[in-house]
Amino acid sequence: MSAAVAKPLPWRLRLFHGMGSMAYGIKENGFSTFLLLYCNQVLGMDPVLVGYALLIALLIDGVADPLIGYLSDRTVTNWGRRLPWLILASVPLGIVWAFLWSMQTAPSFWELVAIAVAVRLLVSCCEVPSLSLVPELTKDYDQRTTLLRYRYLFSWGASMLISFLAYGVFLKDGPLAAEGYQAYGLFGAAMIAGTVLISALGQKQWAAVRPPPPANPFSIRSAFAELIECFSHRAFLILLLGGALAYTSQGITFSMANYLYSYVWRFTPQQFQIYTVVLLLSVIACFIVLPRWHARWGKRETAVVTAVLGAAFWVAPFLLKVAGLWPEVGSLASTLGVFSLFFICNVFSVAAMVSGTSMMADVVEASEEQTGRRNEGVFFAGNFFMTKCTTGIGILVTSQLLAFAGISQKVKPEDVPIEVIDKLSLAYCGAVILFAIAMASVVRRFPITRADHEARLAKLGAARINPDADGMHP
Repeated sequence: MSAAVAKPLPWRLRLFHGMGSMAYGIKENGFSTFLLLYCNQVLGMDPVLVGYALLIALLIDGVADPLIGYLSDRTVTNWGRRLPWLILASVPLGIVWAFLWSMQTAPSFWELVAIAVAVRLLVSCCEVPSLSLVPELTKDYDQRTTLLRYRYLFSWGASMLISFLAYGVFLKDGPLAAEGYQAYGLFGAAMIAGTVLISALGQKQWAAVRPPPPANPFSIRSAFAELIECFSHRAFLILLLGGALAYTSQGITFSMANYLYSYVWRFTPQQFQIYTVVLLLSVIACFIVLPRWHARWGKRETAVVTAVLGAAFWVAPFLLKVAGLWPEVGSLASTLGVFSLFFICNVFSVAAMVSGTSMMADVVEASEEQTGRRNEGVFFAGNFFMTKCTTGIGILVTSQLLAFAGISQKVKPEDVPIEVIDKLSLAYCGAVILFAIAMASVVRRFPITRADHEARLAKLGAARINPDADGMHP
């Protein structure tokens, strides 16, 4: 029996499903935007050590993510495969998140590793099963994008909301104010636990369907054999590499954000708040226009073009500033110019991310055609682990860029020489451009189009009616 629903998807299902991504948005906001700054400039840790600590946590996490996806594929309950994972992981994740931001003194290297591992494992237990619901809830090429548009809207919305509150309430005295991070963590913890639980309970009507038991009993040997088979699928590997390049670039940008906005553009706390609104509006704009782009060009072409355009609009103000062609930093013209170009950039960048994730859902049937199994959890676990790895790699690269440019610990923006700022800007822009071109070159080789997907669904449907017709399993 399947948990698929009729088209169009009910609006309540879209909302509840989208809400499940808010925990990930809050986590990404913390890890990508504030964690390096918090550990480096507030707690006084060496930024390179922070980068390596998070990278080690990711290596430990690397074995767990695919196994979480595999085990969720094999979970059999009256609440379906995925919902029990969300319900059981939500509160522990909130507790660990609050603890992370309550530290008032620098943890040891291995203490930071342990905390990061706990956060990442619990996030996986929420996000992997939640994402894996997408191909279960609908097989339609466009409706999958609809669900993912809602996921990205809620994820970005949660991230922007907590950023808005961080800059305007928790860290109103600036991002170096240590006393605000505890409140930031507690508020985020309440949102994480609450939204994951509400999402799980809200989707019960559609997703709480008892699945058939797995065809084969569980064993470590069979588990790794199936994981290797899934991870060797060509379309999956293309998306994994393309996504790794895209999310590494995003990880660099997010972890560099406070340095760029504080040291390069000299944002005030009020401008930080306005900027979060600008980003949220750009996600809403993408939410509106993306279906038209997919209808006209398909997912693959949309991802390729928007990735390159997003990078171009993003680096433009930095390069113009270094060249001396940008208005004076802090002036109205400079601020409006930055906001406008970053708005356009983020519309394109989010479009590329949503397109790539929606393409991952279409890999499920391509693999099913070859293996006779549906492995939503495995594929999305691999994709999710990739996003987490590249976030950590992005933080590591950022720490190296900061060291290369010569940014010292606990230094105020006004005390940084302009040549150091320009050196940081040029190194950062070079990385963004390189990753965007590489990502587009990889993703354009993705082999599944709308026509391929619809033909495959028809073939799989016929095989389920007459399983001996082509040798495929029902």
